[in-house]
Amino acid sequence: MNGTDGMRRAFFLGAVALLAAGCGRREAAPPQEEGAAGGKEAAGEYVYVSNEDSRNITVIDAATDSVVSTIEVGTRPRGVKVSPDGRTVYVALSGSPKCPPTMPDEECEKLKTDPSKDGVAVVDVATRKTVKTLPAGKDPETFDVSPDGTRLYVSNEDADSASIVDLQSGKVIANVKTGREPEGVTLSPDGKTVWVTGETDHNITGIGTQSGKVVGTIEVGQRPRSIRFVQNGAKAYVTNEVAGTVTVVDMNAQKSVKSITMPQGSKPMGLAVAPDGQKVYVSNGRGGTLSVLDVATDSILSTTKVGTRPWGVGVTKDGKKLYTANGPGNDVSVIDASTMQVVKTIPAGSVPWGIAIGPAVKGQP
Repeated sequence: MNGTDGMRRAFFLGAVALLAAGCGRREAAPPQEEGAAGGKEAAGEYVYVSNEDSRNITVIDAATDSVVSTIEVGTRPRGVKVSPDGRTVYVALSGSPKCPPTMPDEECEKLKTDPSKDGVAVVDVATRKTVKTLPAGKDPETFDVSPDGTRLYVSNEDADSASIVDLQSGKVIANVKTGREPEGVTLSPDGKTVWVTGETDHNITGIGTQSGKVVGTIEVGQRPRSIRFVQNGAKAYVTNEVAGTVTVVDMNAQKSVKSITMPQGSKPMGLAVAPDGQKVYVSNGRGGTLSVLDVATDSILSTTKVGTRPWGVGVTKDGKKLYTANGPGNDVSVIDASTMQVVKTIPAGSVPWGIAIGPAVKGQP
């Protein structure tokens, strides 16, 4: 072999080695995150904020805490939930006028009502567009979604009832009487009952999800707003706006067992449970604060100033961040759950009301 042939052979073997090394690197490369290219679900979470006075919802990327979209939904959006599969956001709409607790009933009844605007907006998460509005009874305020994603259970504030909506047919299949002025709606963890707070009757009403019939009522505090379950449904917490308390309910015995007095000036509204079930977060409305309850002792661990009249509250799947919708402040507070300090304030629409947090999905802008 002459020198030229040797050089050619060396060059050829070196090129083969480099090519093999390059192929090895490609084969060893970690797979892309699901949703990055053809996967089932994208990484990350989004926060959906219903804005009662601006007819829309604000979409916030939880990774950057920045607004990425505003979606028109309809009149007076309040209750907001993400479907179990994360692909749909539901928003309660109402054609009834805003009537604060200080307004006499006779004055409220004089205000114009437009039932044609009542319903639940259906928002496609991937395209961030409202695709339709479902009937949901009179003046729907809040609701919960069945674990299998086939039904909505909706409070009808002006009708003193709850509607059950079949999502496949898009029809109301039952209407059940509840305590007067129903608001908060939450399914029990086993999905067998749904509980509705009655603001005027100061109670919660349980409805069998299969029978559509009332299975019990439990007295709580004045003007109950929200309800959440812990300990696999054995215990519940109910916020009582006028009383300034949170009621602890033994769900097995179906009776209230304790009343937690919230900090002075509190008007307890929303509730969220930490992913590990050890803490419950309470938005204190006109008190402008967010409190943390210890589930083991039913005591207040801390209270943080967050914004003007926080109502809706949500927690990320990893439990690291909280978000509150701050009504008249027209913004959302981001709270570090480890320090319970506000780390950012995000402008939203007019009078943000509810908070729902869901996963990013394939095709989302």
